Amino acid sequence: MAPPPRRRNAGKPEPTPDETDATEETPEVEDDETPEDEADEVNAGEGRGAAADAFWSGVRVDPVEIALPGGVGYTLRAYRNDTEVTPTDISEREEEVTLPARSSLYEDLEADDDLVDEDSDDEEPDEDDLDEEADEDSEDEGEQDEEDEGDKEAAAAAEPEEIPVFLSHAGKVLVFRSAEGLVAFAKSDAPHDLSQIDTWAEVAKGISAAKVVPLPEDEYELDLVVNNLRGGLDAWDPDLVIKAGQLARDLGHALHIETVVHALGPGSPLDNLDEVLRSMAEGGFGGFMARRKAKKVGVETASLGWRSVIGKISSVVDWRD
Repeated sequence: MAPPPRRRNAGKPEPTPDETDATEETPEVEDDETPEDEADEVNAGEGRGAAADAFWSGVRVDPVEIALPGGVGYTLRAYRNDTEVTPTDISEREEEVTLPARSSLYEDLEADDDLVDEDSDDEEPDEDDLDEEADEDSEDEGEQDEEDEGDKEAAAAAEPEEIPVFLSHAGKVLVFRSAEGLVAFAKSDAPHDLSQIDTWAEVAKGISAAKVVPLPEDEYELDLVVNNLRGGLDAWDPDLVIKAGQLARDLGHALHIETVVHALGPGSPLDNLDEVLRSMAEGGFGGFMARRKAKKVGVETASLGWRSVIGKISSVVDWRD
């Protein structure tokens, strides 16, 4: 509760009429702040001001706050069509350690192919059989050529896909422990992947520490996910885990972290968990059924899976200042 306003003359004798007149005639000091600065000051502690909202909306970039086991910091993220940006160069990044495979399907298929090849060497095919196979092969090649042309036409007609782009370099996302550090880097000539977007010159010119205030939906607490999942079904925070999944998918695709993309891909245990948590967040009968499904996911499976994902993301974070 806010303290009551202080009385102007509390504990002092009442002023004389002359003193009152003198007080009322004292001119007020003019404030040099612009209306935009005043709006930002009023909103301090309650979210970012209107000027910052207008700036980030205009450049189509957002400040992001990421909390990881290694600390908390800021970075920038934008979404652009894949035809407008070049993927980050990961050639200098350390080789990625793959997660354990969930299926040996491809190994089984390769083994079957080897068996077929060995059997085919034991028997000599007839000439008539060879002629028939040649005719079938030519027909198959004709059909394949038509399919390939159709695929090319479909690909040409496909619309560009919007993809995430981070303030990253050489396959690592740059995360700054202070807003001032982020601003100093953005205004420098240091190389990074966001420099290729169409509005970067405006970002570098207009960014300031006062504007580096992420919206609530752009604040991600990855450092809390594993402990939250270990707490059991009743302790699970759907919003926390769902938001973490959104950021992890963005980072996985933008930085080509194949293990993260695989771990959160369609049909994976963590993707199934994500769907269950979304239903739980919606509540109602769907939320009730989701809680029953969540019991099948398993606390250990969920926590171990997310621990691996967060470990991979932490390994491609370049902490600055």
